[in-house]
Amino acid sequence: MLLKKHHIVEKNVFVLVLGIFLTIIIGGIVEIVPLFTMEQTIEKVEGVRPYSPLEQAGRNIYLREGCYNCHSQQIRPFRDEVERYGHYSLAAESMYDHPFQWGSKRTGPDLARVGGKYSNDWHVAHLIDPRAVVPESIMPGYPFLAERELKFDDAQAHLETLKMVGVPYTDEQIENAKADLYLQAMADEDYEELLARYPNAATGDFDGNPAKLTEMDALVAYLQVLGRMVDFTTYNPQLNLR
Repeated sequence: MLLKKHHIVEKNVFVLVLGIFLTIIIGGIVEIVPLFTMEQTIEKVEGVRPYSPLEQAGRNIYLREGCYNCHSQQIRPFRDEVERYGHYSLAAESMYDHPFQWGSKRTGPDLARVGGKYSNDWHVAHLIDPRAVVPESIMPGYPFLAERELKFDDAQAHLETLKMVGVPYTDEQIENAKADLYLQAMADEDYEELLARYPNAATGDFDGNPAKLTEMDALVAYLQVLGRMVDFTTYNPQLNLR
């Protein structure tokens, strides 16, 4: 019946506009309403925390350079995926990502569990000249990251903004944002207070150049935390069901 009357919609611009408007409203409701239930639909998992200032700076660089175009951060619950990359990804692991980096295309390997898999030196060598460590790689090199000084003077304001959209940064974390940015990348320092604020954070000189804080330091720090927040040797999904 509707198909027979479809010509009425096609010939009447006002009816067509009304139909488009109603379709957009319905689609918008379907897309937006579930977002208001995120706190109920995403399980709370022990260990998941907001990124440290240095990790957040590295994530910004990761987005800026378009790394997400070739690397996903979503291990699907299939045997071949789990055997290659590790435990399947949990929604909670991305709950503080704005936007999340699940991705839908892999030119390179998935990075959801890359943290701790390689040394800092390996990451630096790989980012400077990918074929030096992976001969078959088609990834472009990013040698300038090791030379470019990290500019993140608005670290505190950045964390405050993320807090406004639901990332649970504490007043202490925000107050110490600038200091933590440098502390995490310093060699042979006392990291006790930093690790209290950001457990499982990788620490130390990441780029091999302790004289200055570079974009390479930040990106490697970000890569080294991926997949390290949750202890999957003790994780039990049954305990996280509500």
